[in-house]
Amino acid sequence: MNQLIECVPNFSEGRDMSIIKQITDAIESVDGVTLLDVDPGAGTHRTVVTFVGSPEPVIEAAVRAGRKAKELIDMSKHKGEHPRFGAMDVCPLVPIANITMDEVVPHAHKLGERLGEDAGISGYFYENAAKKPDRRNLAVCRAGEYEALPNRLKDPNWKTDFGPGTFDPGYGVTAVSARDFLVAYNVNLNTTSTRRANAIAYDVREKGRVKTDDGTATGKPVLDENGKKLWTPGSLKCVKGIGWFIEEYGIAQISMNLTNISVTPVHVAFDECCKRADGRGIRVTGSELVGLIPLAAMLDAGKYFLRKQHRSLGVSDSELIKIAIKSMGLDELTPFDPREKIIEYAIAGKEKRERLVEQTLKSFVHETASESPAPGGGSISATLGAMSAALATMVANLSSHKRGWDDRWEEFSVWAEKGKALHDELLHLIDADTDAFNKIMDAFGLPKGSDTEKVARTAAIQCATKGAIEIPFRIMQRSLDCFEIIRAMADSGLPASISDVGVAALAARSAVMGAFLNVKINAKDIKDKAWVNDLITKGAEIENQANASEREILATVVTKL
Repeated sequence: MNQLIECVPNFSEGRDMSIIKQITDAIESVDGVTLLDVDPGAGTHRTVVTFVGSPEPVIEAAVRAGRKAKELIDMSKHKGEHPRFGAMDVCPLVPIANITMDEVVPHAHKLGERLGEDAGISGYFYENAAKKPDRRNLAVCRAGEYEALPNRLKDPNWKTDFGPGTFDPGYGVTAVSARDFLVAYNVNLNTTSTRRANAIAYDVREKGRVKTDDGTATGKPVLDENGKKLWTPGSLKCVKGIGWFIEEYGIAQISMNLTNISVTPVHVAFDECCKRADGRGIRVTGSELVGLIPLAAMLDAGKYFLRKQHRSLGVSDSELIKIAIKSMGLDELTPFDPREKIIEYAIAGKEKRERLVEQTLKSFVHETASESPAPGGGSISATLGAMSAALATMVANLSSHKRGWDDRWEEFSVWAEKGKALHDELLHLIDADTDAFNKIMDAFGLPKGSDTEKVARTAAIQCATKGAIEIPFRIMQRSLDCFEIIRAMADSGLPASISDVGVAALAARSAVMGAFLNVKINAKDIKDKAWVNDLITKGAEIENQANASEREILATVVTKL
């Protein structure tokens, strides 16, 4: 599978969109790179750009972007709220898929070297790409910002890691890193006071604030035995933050970088800011996401706020995302479009081929009925399985909200979450089955003019055919898993929905049997008979379990009708 990395360069230009357009055009001129997001800010005078691709195209695009920024941006005239010291101020590389952080670090070093050699840009490596321990922290590298560079670059301790190393008044320098996924997140306040916003930022950020002898901001700093200031840490780990005033919105914000959202997720940062702001007589009115965010972070936020309401968590991703947006006020300042702001959706939106699961039901039926051999029985079996899981999930959600069952909401929420996981995977398998069939067709289309080509073609056909067996076998397994939820809903779910439980059982059994037919029809073309026989034996057992479960559940349904 292809390695995928994300590049998130920040440019010191947020007002002249013609300049930003030229920079993003340079990025998009590289084949194999997908531009996902362009997020300008007039107050910060800064634009965050996000693009993804394989390492080599990403490096090339970043070099072209840096070169174009050097041509168009004059740092000697730049003023903005955000700390900065270069035209392409920072350029981090982030592992996204099939690549580790250790593998990304050499690519970051190569990017820095190419910026120096090909564009004459100087700079520093920070975070995981840092070659010196004292340069891991970006704030340390950027101390004093652009204005401090003329003197700082003369200091041997701050010799640049790449590039000429001399002061470039028009460009400044760039910081290149390999880092984990960082979420740039601003919390909006009902105040215009930067000082008060800063106070809240100091309350929550990991670094905290300088410790004073009387505990006030005007007190005398407390020093350690070496004469260095002591700090009182804030309440949130892996959070950097400052307060600022944004003139275009007329409000103060707490501006945060969440450097590890598995430690401090967005929703936790939001709620902590609400708590600390309230303690200072200030109200949080909403928040703002700069750049993109992983889907999981938004889903976790939606579940967090639903849990606080004692509501079922087993709802659709779109519902979870809507809850997250409204709960954190992510649409207060500008519209929040999940298709543009959530990284997985943004990547999917760039795909040229429409997925079956994205079609209307009417279009999907017509596509199935057409003369094309796919989608076929495997995709339809996955659809039946998804519908079965969805029905069982519906009964769990209805039960969770039943008046008088308030003390049981979490019991049914757990079942609903299990059902949601099943129908989400089975929906994925609808397209996976069709893709598997297409891979067989592609393998048959390989050249066979020479003995070498014939061997390669035969191997490719065998590999693709195995895939076309493994997908429907997975459909069988997940459809069988639906019965656990269906049985629970038959026994203790909402009585008024018992007929829906029966239909779910029928659909699950049909999904298992239909998928097994697809396993069998492809199995005859596999040369590895031991592998095939083992799978057929396991498939027969799954089919027997599905038939038995259906009979048992329907018997319960009939008695409750």
